[in-house]
Amino acid sequence: MKISLVRLSTKDLATLAQRILSNIQSGKYPVISNHPLTATLQTSYTAYDNVYTKQVYSGKGKEVATADHERDLAYKNLKAFLNGYRKLPSAPNSHLAEELYGIFKTFGLNLDRLSYSSQTAQMKKLIEILELPENKQKIKDLSLESGFAEMKTKHDAFELLFADQAEANADLRNMSSASAIRQDLEKNLKTYINLLTVMKEVTGWELLYNETNELVKAAKDSDIKPTGDKPA
Repeated sequence: MKISLVRLSTKDLATLAQRILSNIQSGKYPVISNHPLTATLQTSYTAYDNVYTKQVYSGKGKEVATADHERDLAYKNLKAFLNGYRKLPSAPNSHLAEELYGIFKTFGLNLDRLSYSSQTAQMKKLIEILELPENKQKIKDLSLESGFAEMKTKHDAFELLFADQAEANADLRNMSSASAIRQDLEKNLKTYINLLTVMKEVTGWELLYNETNELVKAAKDSDIKPTGDKPA
């Protein structure tokens, strides 16, 4: 029964530890129920689970993604209007649409495809330029005040959420104990697995070993990544 615990993801390590502890606490295997290592493993898992839970839920992933989508939509709508209107030479002030669209071009026409940070930086500059008096007048002449205001509002809302998430994530990364807590759990799991390996041929330990071995195999399989995936 061999496994490289350091290769397991945060989630998979937590899952393996939780399943092993559930097996120990099931009452099916008296030989391990009151073993001193059981309490040690439970303590290290509890500490790890507290950190893991914070890592999973302290951020605002869904909220940030939703805010980014809304920002993208407002940006694309304004850009699409300018792009379409500038192609109508007979339309009033079409030249103003051409000039404003040129500003969008300056900062890139695919900001919605950039990373959160890159898009935020570029959109901040875009908004600053569009807020210059001469450009605000062009926006007014094209009756686009509400469209521009929506893009700016959605951008500001995203920035606030993203900043909150970044701060929370930074706090978690700076937890000096996080790495040590994982190492402690890995050490105790390894000790437990080694104990079962040594005792596997002793009466009362065979089934416990076999069932735990299946849990370990499942954890190892979870570490196999499908080919062709794009990097995160």
